Amino acid sequence: MAATQSLPIMHLSLITGGVLRDGAGGQLGRVDDVVVRLGADYPVVSGVLATVAGRRVFVPAEVVREIGHGYVELSEVRLDLRPFERRPEEVLLKQDVLDRQLINVEGARLVRTNEIELARVDGWYRVVGVDTGLRGLTRRVLPRRLAPRVQLGRFLDWASVEPFTGHVPTVRLRVPHPKLARLHPAQLADLVEAASHREGEEIMSALADEELEADVFEELDPQHQREFIEERTDAEVAAVLARMESDDAVDMLGELDEDRRRRILELLPPLQARRVRALAGYDPATAGGLMSPDFVCLYATATKREAVGRIRRDQVKPNSVTSIFTMNLHRRLQGEIRLADLIRAEDDDVLADLATLKPRVVSPDTEVEEIARLMTDYDLTIVAVTGAKGELIGVVTVDDVLELVLPRGWRRRFDLFGGE
Repeated sequence: MAATQSLPIMHLSLITGGVLRDGAGGQLGRVDDVVVRLGADYPVVSGVLATVAGRRVFVPAEVVREIGHGYVELSEVRLDLRPFERRPEEVLLKQDVLDRQLINVEGARLVRTNEIELARVDGWYRVVGVDTGLRGLTRRVLPRRLAPRVQLGRFLDWASVEPFTGHVPTVRLRVPHPKLARLHPAQLADLVEAASHREGEEIMSALADEELEADVFEELDPQHQREFIEERTDAEVAAVLARMESDDAVDMLGELDEDRRRRILELLPPLQARRVRALAGYDPATAGGLMSPDFVCLYATATKREAVGRIRRDQVKPNSVTSIFTMNLHRRLQGEIRLADLIRAEDDDVLADLATLKPRVVSPDTEVEEIARLMTDYDLTIVAVTGAKGELIGVVTVDDVLELVLPRGWRRRFDLFGGE
């Protein structure tokens, strides 16, 4: 906000309801709302809506000479008498944003817009900030002549917030919101769960990155997963599931009725479908139900160079490669190498010589409490799951265990909602 701190600040509540006047000071009508175009860090005012002779008209920004508290003054009288129609990415500040929730991207929380602040920057009037404290609300109920005396409290730079535009169906935006990409999937899931259903839909629709969308679905609680997948087609649900971790995909499929589950499974890529079917046969509270089939396991005779090449080629999530595993010629699990030790090794070092750890293993029917004890006792972040012949069939990571053993409603939501 450094670029705008020294500029005169106007407040929306003191602009709307003011006078629309010509360059000579003559009164033309009443200012009803301010229209801005989203997209930039500081959205540009594209015009104002006003009532003139009982008719609502649009005044383009090009003929606005000055905006101030209590008035909007024109350089020339040019009014668009046609019914107002929004252009793409346009919102009405009073109707669509004031008294609504915004996403505070810097704090990853929802805040209420109690006042909107504008300034003239680079030749155009722009939105530069919002007030989310109670003072912004208080000044709006005072007489207009007293309101400026109330100093605003919790001010947020507009560049750090993201507005919802779904309050009016015709304004719903289907464009990426770059600011949201700064947040972790868990933070985005918290926002979706805290927002109204319509606002949650807008957050999800703004995640143009399909991988990020899948990551957010993994973090949502079952209730919200159900809400969003019920409104999507089978093909859309399958596209999300194809990008999710197999164990999370199984959990989400479990929320569907049997007929729809079967249809969606048929739409999954063959590899993901096989993995999901295999995991679906296990109890969700056991190692089999928790495990991911994504891991790196090579013959003990391989070299560090070959192991690194495999990691580069495989699309394995980072939390599943904190360790890599070795097996003998009969594919029986043999050793474990921490990723840090692998990185420190020479390219031609053989994995059998690097595997200094004896893998801690569980069977597919091992219950989650036993896995948690094993991880705690040996400071593990990943546990190997082996089949009847000692072959590695999956890995359980600590995040999946924590999700089950921590109390219901465990997400930290401190300061999720803004306040004074």
